[in-house]
Amino acid sequence: MLDKVGIAKRIAKEIKDGYYVNLGIGIPTLVANYIPQGMNVVLQSENGLLGMGPFPYEGEEDPDLINAGKQTITTVPGSVFFDSAMSFGMIRARKVDLTILGAMEVADNGDIANWKIPGKMVKGMGGAMDLVASAKNIIVAMQHVNKANESKLLTKCTLPLTGVKCVKKIVTELAVLDVTPQGFKLLERAPGISVEQIKNATEGKLIIEGDIPEMIIE
Repeated sequence: MLDKVGIAKRIAKEIKDGYYVNLGIGIPTLVANYIPQGMNVVLQSENGLLGMGPFPYEGEEDPDLINAGKQTITTVPGSVFFDSAMSFGMIRARKVDLTILGAMEVADNGDIANWKIPGKMVKGMGGAMDLVASAKNIIVAMQHVNKANESKLLTKCTLPLTGVKCVKKIVTELAVLDVTPQGFKLLERAPGISVEQIKNATEGKLIIEGDIPEMIIE
């Protein structure tokens, strides 16, 4: 089973040279620390930064440098700051190659719910709705089950939707799955996790074809 760092490391393998990538709040922000050396990747933060680096070491934080989740970050040479209007102009113009988001629920048709739980206070919807409507590719980093051990990969989302039929791939503590027109297609299983465990943790339609390899996390 993967921890949050393991999920981030596995997602980092999906990033390709030359990509412009937006990292959502939570587990996705950790991906910045595991982009392979020598790869030319530009990280975009919707609060107005192009060229985000990894998290700073303790004692080296700059309170003026934050990501969309209000975490202190670093910048890389050539980074650029701009206002929110320009940031969302980039997003809506489909200039972002890959968006990595957290989620509360994902349905087997690619619907995602990640912005609100009814009855709980939220500061706002943030940029998630623009991102899921505009990104060329969306990968979700999430827990496979909730604290009550109930599946979060569903036939139909129960929470308010952020976007419809938009998620392409999911990485959880248990598995890597593609979202296809037929349902969740199991691609890899986490170290020490069986296919049967993944089946039991997935409410939505799960497609299993042949032997499912174990993830390689370096």
